[in-house]
Amino acid sequence: MSSEFESLEELREHIGDCRRCTLWSTRTTLVFGVGKPDAEILFVGEAPGRNEDLKGEPFVGAAGKLLDELLASIGLTRSEVYIANILKCRPPGNRDPQRNETDTCTPFLREQVRLIDPRVIVTLGKHATQFILKTDRGITGLRGTLQHSGKYDVLPIFHPAAALYDATKRDVLFEDFARLGELTAPASEVAEAQVDAVAEEPRSVQGTLFED
Repeated sequence: MSSEFESLEELREHIGDCRRCTLWSTRTTLVFGVGKPDAEILFVGEAPGRNEDLKGEPFVGAAGKLLDELLASIGLTRSEVYIANILKCRPPGNRDPQRNETDTCTPFLREQVRLIDPRVIVTLGKHATQFILKTDRGITGLRGTLQHSGKYDVLPIFHPAAALYDATKRDVLFEDFARLGELTAPASEVAEAQVDAVAEEPRSVQGTLFED
């Protein structure tokens, strides 16, 4: 899809009542994304769940409540970031996205990234991380480490829903959000933090999903 849109509103209008793949027949509502159009932080999840499908907004329900807590821990609210998913329609039974579905839907995500032009893309969970970074590596080995895709910094983090089933991941999520807070802090604070971090981890270059 060519970059022909000047705003998220134009892109949403173009998508319309999408029937480009079979998910339209089982969805309730298309979930485009929500948040600040020029946000510094873009969160990318896998796909809408049951609550999201009913409300038309990503990350509502228990996982959304935890995401709000995580944002608050670094002084942010949902209105200051942008939240989207790989798929814009709920797969039946919350199954994993299928290849034909991601091939059909992700050009819209790429265009959202271009229009928002975030400072950091936060991938939530395995599927979003593997798609954005074009990697087969699992989320456990990548979470909390700064990656790169094209011109974008990428920070993989566990999906908040994971902490609902495994309480040990809750502390890890707050640790990784603290790292996100460091990455998006004012330049003076970033410079000080980099002095401490430089010996800890080199930047890793993964895929080139988003070209410079």
